[in-house]
Amino acid sequence: MHGEYKIPNGKLVVVDLDVQAGVLRNVQVAGDFFLEPDEAILAINEALNGAPVTTDAPGLAARISAALPESTVMFGLTAEGVGVAVRRALAEATEWSDYDWQLIHEAPQSPALHMALDEVITAEVAAGRRPPTLRVWEWDRPAVILGSFQSLRNEVDPAGAERHGVSVVRRISGGGAMFVEPDSTITYSLSVPASLVSGLSFADSYAYLDDWVLAALGDMGINAWYKPLNDIATDAGKIAGAAQKRMVTGDGAVLHHVTMSYDIDADKMVEVLRIGKEKLSDKGTRSAKKRVDPLRRQTGLPRAEVIERMIGSFRARYGGSDGAVTPEEMARAQELAEHKFSSPEWTAWVP
Repeated sequence: MHGEYKIPNGKLVVVDLDVQAGVLRNVQVAGDFFLEPDEAILAINEALNGAPVTTDAPGLAARISAALPESTVMFGLTAEGVGVAVRRALAEATEWSDYDWQLIHEAPQSPALHMALDEVITAEVAAGRRPPTLRVWEWDRPAVILGSFQSLRNEVDPAGAERHGVSVVRRISGGGAMFVEPDSTITYSLSVPASLVSGLSFADSYAYLDDWVLAALGDMGINAWYKPLNDIATDAGKIAGAAQKRMVTGDGAVLHHVTMSYDIDADKMVEVLRIGKEKLSDKGTRSAKKRVDPLRRQTGLPRAEVIERMIGSFRARYGGSDGAVTPEEMARAQELAEHKFSSPEWTAWVP
């Protein structure tokens, strides 16, 4: 069995192993990490040999830590990361490079239609009718997008939303509310087979699916990192938030979508969203404005060029061909947009 895991802000760990009589055998750990002394790699392999196949990633990490020489120095490698790579091998997880990715970047669409397209495209990936897909969104109007379990009245100021012509919709994933305006944010979705995140915890899957965009930001001179559970941050503050939805139909699929701040109107945002003191204190800030750190200021690049560079970085890592929403997918999405995502019953299902 073979498993790979790119440690967040670290290096790639590769594990090859056999399973015999319910335990790990012939374990070999490799990768582009740094490790001293040399014999530490042998200690890691030996610590994993004989481990029951039911051992979870923390349990495997504990075996490794107990076996390492006291003088061991790891760079780009963690015991926990090795444990995750082992679990991915046992789960027969797939890798990014196993797929022919499709990239979609189309004309601006309504908030309700974007919500519907996420559901339809991810369902098509789960059914095996569509390859893994990166879709970059364009907005045709300002909107607030509520997390699936958020209270409408607690999150949105209706007077502010009406005054600024802001639509309110609810997405199928959890997490917090997003305030978006055309050309002020960069939003994208990854619709991927469940096997791509096999062996990863829910939290680990966020970091794993965000890794490519951290590299893309790095190429633009931004030192960004994953901040558990679902944020992307820099020294200047939060620049993006992610959310996920798991679909269990077919072979399963994961929807992972991210909204990045490019040039948010913070004054308008606080008039539309009810951003409470407790939420702000959780972010270590005193004002809502400090929570928004535009990519425009950090990159000095036009929004369109930031998107172009992000897509270019993705292609360089994993390939990908230009694609489009099919007529059948669009018809289904339009139906959902009208009857589900535009309905008061769905938007206010948590009043």
